[in-house]
Amino acid sequence: MPPAALTPPHHHVVIVGGGTAGITVAARLRRAGVRDITLLEPSETHWYQPLWTLVGGGQAPLRASLRTEADVIPPGVRWLRERAAAVDPAARTVTTGSGRVLSYGRLVLAPGLRLDWDGVPGLATALGHDGVTSNYRPDLAPHTWELIRRMRRGTAVFTMPSGPVKCGGAPQKIAYLAADHWRKRGVLDAIRIILVLPEPAMFKVPVFSQALEETARRYGIEVRLRSEMTALDGAKRTAVITDHATGTDETVSYDLLHAVPPQRAPEWLADGPLADPGSPYGYVRADRETLQHPDFPQIFALGDVASLPTSKTGAAIRKQAPVVVANLLSGLRGRPATARYDGYTSCPLVTARHKMLLAEFDYDLRPTPSIPLIDTTRERTDMWFLKRYGLPQLYFKGMLKGRA
Repeated sequence: MPPAALTPPHHHVVIVGGGTAGITVAARLRRAGVRDITLLEPSETHWYQPLWTLVGGGQAPLRASLRTEADVIPPGVRWLRERAAAVDPAARTVTTGSGRVLSYGRLVLAPGLRLDWDGVPGLATALGHDGVTSNYRPDLAPHTWELIRRMRRGTAVFTMPSGPVKCGGAPQKIAYLAADHWRKRGVLDAIRIILVLPEPAMFKVPVFSQALEETARRYGIEVRLRSEMTALDGAKRTAVITDHATGTDETVSYDLLHAVPPQRAPEWLADGPLADPGSPYGYVRADRETLQHPDFPQIFALGDVASLPTSKTGAAIRKQAPVVVANLLSGLRGRPATARYDGYTSCPLVTARHKMLLAEFDYDLRPTPSIPLIDTTRERTDMWFLKRYGLPQLYFKGMLKGRA
């Protein structure tokens, strides 16, 4: 038996990640009376990422999405400003980037995902100049608006990669906001807009797919389904678009290009024993209902890092967090996990300035509206105000406090 000095410090609950999922779970556990909680998060900045689309569309300031991490850490939670580097599920330990080893009783994995800017040749070097931008980086979201605001003619390309991405509607929303701005400025007819989507339809839920098809037609957007950008030459301002249905490549010259990078699990998880063997992107295996790892029930995964057949959104986390907390508490009390997650997620689909559809659905792609008597399948101004003002308040004052 190792000497006591070499025994790693033990914690009832270790949470990896101080983003939406990690903070929400920590706050709920604290409200439930759990005292020994340690949270690993290296960043001192906390972002409300859903607002970045509106920042890129000129409808919100970037500062509205920003808080310090210290401001959102729940009282009583021990915050270690370190990055997780490995998990040993058999030994029940987490190793940090500095080599520190922590022992846990229960482990919650919520580190988010990794934006793979190198996943498209040429994208990383062109990003931020040569007309290339992305709302998936907070420092570039204001740049997106500058490019949109200055454009008067030419070709604008908006891309989405294959595979799961966080906020799956974001690659489309910025195209609609740009088109609406250009329409209001009277220059839309002089701008060719190409929207590149890898899926066979514009949205997985048919009623919303039909609504988005109409939105694209209204703006004259060329929609390329089953396609993605596979290469980029920033100096030449050209992008290669591959049509996976035909196997053909087309080189398109652009003046503005909004790119969404391929996305994957953090490497230390993707290459470790907790990854889902069925996920080519390395996401963590989790029971789709209990959110426990099937082989290691002391481990829970939620949010972007979890390999679940639903969209990666903050709204999904709002429904996942109570399930994780309930099942974690049951385990601590020696009881079986009975709480269930039904796959609920929500995609606020902004289609114009002050217009939005609210897509809510479950694992079976059934619409699951949470606001009765309101038809959220059509564009509504009140839904836009909900996204711009209501949802940030719900996030900071509700979710992150463990109250919503």
